[in-house]
Amino acid sequence: MTVVKLDSEGRCRLPAEALEALGVAPGDNLLLEVSDGKVVLSPPPPALVPAPGAGLRSAINLKNLETPVRFIKGVGPKLAELLAKKGITTIEDALYHLPARYEDRRSFRRLAELRPGSVEVFHAEVRSAGAVVSKGGRSLFEVTVADDSGTVVLKWFHCNPRYMKGVWRTGRRGIFTGEIVRYGARLEVHHPEVDWLAEGSDLASVMADDPVNFGRAVPVYPLTEGLQQKALRKVLKEVVDGFTPAVETLLPRAVLERQSLMPLAEALAGVHFPDDGADMELLNRRATNAHRTLAFDEFFFLQLGLALKRRGNSLEEGIPFAITHKYTRLLLKALPFPLTAAQKRVLTEIRQDLAAPHPMHRLVQGDVGSGKTVVALLSALLAVENDCQVAIMAPTELLAEQHYLTIHRYCEELGIPVRLLTAGVKGKERTATLAAIASGEVPIVVGTHAVIQDKVEFSRLGLGIIDEQHRFGVLQRGTMKKKGSNPHILVMTATPIPRTLALTVFGDLSLSVIDELPPGRSPVATRVCFEAQRAQVYQLIRDEVKAGRQAYIVYPLVEESEKSELRAATRMAEQLDAEIFPDLRVGLLHGRLKPEQKEAVMRSFKSGEMDILVATTVIEVGIDVPNATVMVVEHAERFGLSQLHQLRGRVGRGTGRSRCILLAGARLSDEGERRLRVMEETCDGFRIAEADLELRGPGDFLGTRQAGLPDFRVASILRDGRIMEDARQEAFELVERDPLLLGGEHAPLREELMRRWGGRLELAGVA
Repeated sequence: MTVVKLDSEGRCRLPAEALEALGVAPGDNLLLEVSDGKVVLSPPPPALVPAPGAGLRSAINLKNLETPVRFIKGVGPKLAELLAKKGITTIEDALYHLPARYEDRRSFRRLAELRPGSVEVFHAEVRSAGAVVSKGGRSLFEVTVADDSGTVVLKWFHCNPRYMKGVWRTGRRGIFTGEIVRYGARLEVHHPEVDWLAEGSDLASVMADDPVNFGRAVPVYPLTEGLQQKALRKVLKEVVDGFTPAVETLLPRAVLERQSLMPLAEALAGVHFPDDGADMELLNRRATNAHRTLAFDEFFFLQLGLALKRRGNSLEEGIPFAITHKYTRLLLKALPFPLTAAQKRVLTEIRQDLAAPHPMHRLVQGDVGSGKTVVALLSALLAVENDCQVAIMAPTELLAEQHYLTIHRYCEELGIPVRLLTAGVKGKERTATLAAIASGEVPIVVGTHAVIQDKVEFSRLGLGIIDEQHRFGVLQRGTMKKKGSNPHILVMTATPIPRTLALTVFGDLSLSVIDELPPGRSPVATRVCFEAQRAQVYQLIRDEVKAGRQAYIVYPLVEESEKSELRAATRMAEQLDAEIFPDLRVGLLHGRLKPEQKEAVMRSFKSGEMDILVATTVIEVGIDVPNATVMVVEHAERFGLSQLHQLRGRVGRGTGRSRCILLAGARLSDEGERRLRVMEETCDGFRIAEADLELRGPGDFLGTRQAGLPDFRVASILRDGRIMEDARQEAFELVERDPLLLGGEHAPLREELMRRWGGRLELAGVA
């Protein structure tokens, strides 16, 4: 029996086997009615007939793409399990598991023509094989292969010598693949791949008999342990040949022509198994038109969702604020410094948004020390002036507590109650806080994601402020909105975010940049140091303290664990106090202290009662001590560049010359040192962010792989930034022309958009 479920609009998709059982041809239109408890199928009236068979054909195609990969010829339970480890469970998953690189197996180089530094494919004969011991006493297995032009040495550093001796027999011929390395006068390949030639066979017949693995530009796929290239290529050849016809091109014809794109099915086939004349350099740079087509298609649907979301936001009815300056003028008078021109410009943009009849959705981006907290507080006071509540959400309890300490200090003078709501607020205090929020008694609530949990109810939420937005996802932003009646949303980040990443994660937001530091800030001289220079670093601290200045020493852990060699803040604070600086005043600040303890430590350091503050990254944001002129970061290689930039921003806040010392661990790699040298070269947050993004990739750059960062199967925001710009322009222009996507060829875009991005972008109420 075939069970068919209706969707929310009363529609259903009939599987191909059900159509066959009913004697109905794909492409026929049917009207499904229930009469006297029976299901009756009949032709629909003419007004209901869509384009002949289009919807049904799409449904069958989609069902084909959803077919489990275990039904592919040659895929047994064991191979299916290995494929699942690489995220391949359906035909569609397999089609989008793209090659990591390509090998040119259209012809083979003679050994004399092999190029050091390149991955080469060559044909040769085994001349000698056996276990050897290197000059350093290391055991390895070494094979010499040759052709009529020269010899190459193959090496394995981890293997079973007895097994290898049985396989690598003298006189045996094979096709070898590997990276060519030059050592002195000879060429070597370490751990090569091999395809053995049967005895008596020639090279031409081997290539002709196996066209998937030879005689072409051969795809090399990402693997998992136990999964072999040949097996995966065979499966993907079956999938590409049998199922690419089910892949539909949904982008409008005009977009395809303007952007010179291929049909999607053709692009997938071309990426997996390129034509004979394919350019190897373009293939390995993923710069072919087939690669561009797939990346554009992926970016287009993301940007289409963001365009709809932005348009939906602009059409929603919001809370227009009247600008009365009841509290903002008083705060400006109380501030010990004037606003910068950049802060004033951003506040004007925010005020214009808040006065509009639809909700604000704005991202404020500003470098360390640019004054975002003041901008957020002034924005919050505009909401309070309009009898609305404000929720300020930070990603960690530490950051939430620091915001609370800053904000409540100013608001206390204005007579505005502020409450803190984090997981650490428990019992009667939590119950009282929730009641005060629900009654409207508390206008400003500062907290972690606890402020958007189900039990938290607001009386009249008018503004949500989300700090360090990249640590949260789009869904948290949506949840914040649901806490009120379309409240204004302001998101902030001190992490300079490169344009391509901003357009991906925050593409539905208006952008403001605070691109000016307050006057009096001095550049921070940065230097990478190693363990051998520790005594000099300590002397620098002592000299600065002697001159009346203060210093920070930051560690990556609070307490040492047995598994970690990192210096820990707690133990090092004790050692520094007792052994290194017994004559100086050393304090300790970390995340496990209670809020009141942290506040006491920070107040003590700021007032000059401490010379050195030993801390974890709790000081990354929020502390402003102009007298602190030295920042020493231990195990600096363990931090991201953007985080180091944040830490460095804790000094250089006064007129005195400031320094940041990045103390690297003993096992610093070449890449690790290259990363740290970027900090020596520039204080420009955006340049550092670009370098961090290139070195670490988007997921690590943002701290975690979370809902805020889209999962791309094909596209790369690092490599394909220009393609994304083109896709964004096309998507936004399309939504401008057809806001509801009701035009003839636009309708299928809605359905595909919901399938790909509906849940991730919270599009249910938009698309």
